[in-house]
Amino acid sequence: MQLTTYWLEHAWLGTHVEPGVALDVRDGRITAVRTGAETPPPGAEVLRGLTVPGLANAHSHAFHRALRGLVQVGSGTFWTWRDFMYKVAARLTPESYHALARAVYAEMALAGITAVGEFHYVHHAPDGTPYADPNAMGEALIAAAADAGIRVTLLDTAYLSAGFGEPPTAHQLRFSDGTAEAWAERVSLLKDQEWARIGAAIHSVRAVPAAQLSTVAEWAASREAPLHVHLSEQTAENDACLAAHGCTPARLLADNGVLGSRTTGVHNTHLTDDDIALLGGSTTGTCMCPTTERDLADGIGPAHALQRAGSPLSLGSDSHAVIDLLEEARAMELNERLRSRTRGHWTAAALLRAATEDGHASLGWPDAGRLEAGALADFTTVALDTVRTAGPLPRLGAETAVFAATSADIRHTVVAGRHVVRDGVHTLVPDVPSALAEAIGALRG
Repeated sequence: MQLTTYWLEHAWLGTHVEPGVALDVRDGRITAVRTGAETPPPGAEVLRGLTVPGLANAHSHAFHRALRGLVQVGSGTFWTWRDFMYKVAARLTPESYHALARAVYAEMALAGITAVGEFHYVHHAPDGTPYADPNAMGEALIAAAADAGIRVTLLDTAYLSAGFGEPPTAHQLRFSDGTAEAWAERVSLLKDQEWARIGAAIHSVRAVPAAQLSTVAEWAASREAPLHVHLSEQTAENDACLAAHGCTPARLLADNGVLGSRTTGVHNTHLTDDDIALLGGSTTGTCMCPTTERDLADGIGPAHALQRAGSPLSLGSDSHAVIDLLEEARAMELNERLRSRTRGHWTAAALLRAATEDGHASLGWPDAGRLEAGALADFTTVALDTVRTAGPLPRLGAETAVFAATSADIRHTVVAGRHVVRDGVHTLVPDVPSALAEAIGALRG
């Protein structure tokens, strides 16, 4: 494959902003990083602004994008929000889900996201009957990511029960494989592809019986695949787990072999000190989703305490109330400030690492999220001349990106060395707003 050189006006190299950097790219990977390039080399692709590694959206439910606006009417709780979610899920088909996910993943590319972790649990027809291809819905998501030009880790989710000792409700029939063994048999048919990785997820301790948790964990371990789980998002889940098992959800997961370095707990909001020690001591990751957590009034998770205990942090846009990983990074710090009434829990560099390198690692892409030779050529450029970003010195580009910029300031997104977004326009889905409107409108029935 032909060598392509990208000239970066400013580049975040993990610890600092470097002016004038040339990246050589071949076969989808960075082959060289050359600093001190004051002017673009002949024939180079010029990226003006601050270029950072591609952002990793570690937690997504693509179909929740159809809820934006709808669930903002009136008040309600997490549980009333869930009722709206079920109604949208009931209308999905492989074809309509592909159209929606393609548009949502294109929106992500416009926001600088180069990899997404899709926490996927809408597996079957609405009455629970498997499709002729039992992975038709998952394959639709994988194809949608390819069509939108980004990488995906399909976190195929075991979702077997409505609660502790309760069978699936009518709305949940299409989520359930019946048993963890049947889930594993189906998921084993899915295969990694160049742009796609297959991982596993446990929806929650209320949705997978305790005796079947180890089956999912062992499936992931045997393949060295990432394993994600919604953990202690709601106090009601904690209370129900204590009533059913006499322990917290984190302890239940630990006792059944779920925790570990390839596992990521999503939300981790309502934890005890012992829970934090369990997660940190096992190097289980934490994916914070601040814009969703505040939208659903979930609470503020102890992210700083978890990281101090040894839990790596990543970020996700979850329900897609907004799709903006810079806002997720900013919100994690600002939420902690509100809780503690002190400033500066993470540097801008640490927040960018959560949004890039550590997010990719949680999704099974350890060779992404860095601007260095050998890494995947996935990166994005933040404009430094908009009404939000103009003014600060370029050497403060990381601080500007995290604490001032939004997804609207993303100028370019490159995946595997290919321009997916150029000058704010998606090269594969030219009219993303129309694609979103059409796909969401088709689900209204």
